[in-house]
Amino acid sequence: MGGLRELAASFVVPGPAGVAIRDRLRVSAADAAVLTEVGVFLGSLAAGDLVVRARQGLGHDAASWAVRKRALTGRSSARWAGSITKASQDQWALARRGQAAHVGWLRGQIAAIEARLARPLGAKSSKREGLVRGYASRGEWHAKSRRLHTLKDRLAAVEADWKAGRVRVVRGGKRLAHARHHLAAAGLDEAAWRARWQAARMFLTADGESGKRFGNETIRVTDTGQLSLKLPAPLGHLANAPHGRYVLDATVRFQHRGQEWRDRITAHRAVAYRVHHDPARGRWYVTASWQRAVTPVLPLEAALARGVVAVDMNDDHLAAWQLDVHGNPVGEPRRFFYDLTGTAEHRDAQLRHALSRLLHYSRRCGAAAIAIEDLDFTDGRSREQHGRNKRFRRLLSRFPTAKLKARLVSMAAEQDLVVVAVDPAYTSRWGAQHWQQPLTTPTRKISRHDAASIAVGRRALGHPIRRRTAPPHPDQSDRRGHRTVQARPETCEREETRPRIPGPRTRSVSPDAERKRATRTSNTVRDVRSDQVWVQNSLLLTD
Repeated sequence: MGGLRELAASFVVPGPAGVAIRDRLRVSAADAAVLTEVGVFLGSLAAGDLVVRARQGLGHDAASWAVRKRALTGRSSARWAGSITKASQDQWALARRGQAAHVGWLRGQIAAIEARLARPLGAKSSKREGLVRGYASRGEWHAKSRRLHTLKDRLAAVEADWKAGRVRVVRGGKRLAHARHHLAAAGLDEAAWRARWQAARMFLTADGESGKRFGNETIRVTDTGQLSLKLPAPLGHLANAPHGRYVLDATVRFQHRGQEWRDRITAHRAVAYRVHHDPARGRWYVTASWQRAVTPVLPLEAALARGVVAVDMNDDHLAAWQLDVHGNPVGEPRRFFYDLTGTAEHRDAQLRHALSRLLHYSRRCGAAAIAIEDLDFTDGRSREQHGRNKRFRRLLSRFPTAKLKARLVSMAAEQDLVVVAVDPAYTSRWGAQHWQQPLTTPTRKISRHDAASIAVGRRALGHPIRRRTAPPHPDQSDRRGHRTVQARPETCEREETRPRIPGPRTRSVSPDAERKRATRTSNTVRDVRSDQVWVQNSLLLTD
């Protein structure tokens, strides 16, 4: 049996560094026309600035940034120019990060295919020797060899772009641009697509400024909910307020985190705003965002002082169980179901609903921490990992690990709860092996996922997952002389396989009993261990 892989230490996940809230703008037809004209005009300026920034590549510096900003200031304003140039820089940096991730993915795919091509057809994998399985047939081997050349060509092209600092960005989204050539498949006509394309390319985003009135001079929202924006110089004739501003008839009311937003703007602290249009619903929205002060991360011991609610994430539900500080399950297991089919909005709503119920359950339990597995299915989604199991690949692809963890951390912070991430290695296997059967009763059926949640919680608390052998029954010779023993958290190699102790597996016999028994003469004729055949003596016949 090979050794277990090294387990990563559990840690408290830092809380969110930013906040974003949204409200609907019930604008009039005149306000909608002005917002559309301003957004399209600023969107054209943003598109041109992004082209200039992309052409500069790696040669960009502060001087070139200042040149771009001065060129845009004369066509709009200094604050609009600052927001546009910053957005272009952020878009270029995001594209660079995407390039780096794509290069890493291509290299991983190439290495995996090359390793499998080097193996004989039908060869089995071996974790102990570090060998992958070979392809099943000659046809599959040939198809993979062709794919290998394709991936190498892609890698060469992406690496050339990376070295040159060249990025490929589509303002409005590559998916929407691709839908223009497949309108029937997207369920759109040309007019509907054109409306979505125009809305996606509009630019109505303004960064906040601390010390300015209500935290933003470009797009201003007062404490009474009045929204106004500074018009660009060429569109100054649309102003209906002094100083080239346009005041909307709609009133902003942030219901979620409204008091926090109001306290921030009354103190004239920076708040960024984004006005955007949803042509499918025909609605306008405003999103406010700001950064929070960095709070110190709670120590792990303090977070687990009142126990933990352990969670095992699955494709259709969250399996949760409360554990006390000693790692013992308390109460009954809970399951919070969600449905990941349908649109992205439906899936997101299902996740939020399930997480809300989980947080309410944690508050009722009195725990201050939620333990989850630090899952990442990025490597496991490839066809080389589960090539023939398409159903499992689809399950991994739609499983929202990153979104679920991000939402849980942000929602838990609002409830004064912390999230503890643990290494996911062996939690399902050891949970089913050591906890599923002992906790199952005639009236309560424990699933494998419930047992895995116990394993997650015990690892977060620092206790070993695997249980020792249960004590003997009262009718045995030692009369419960030995109890179940758990390794302490500070014990070295407590998660490793226990060594094989020579001798009989009996608590009342010493390990060297076999050696003593070999030199000892039996006291009974019924010695089945003797090499001689036992023969019963004939009975004496008497008169």
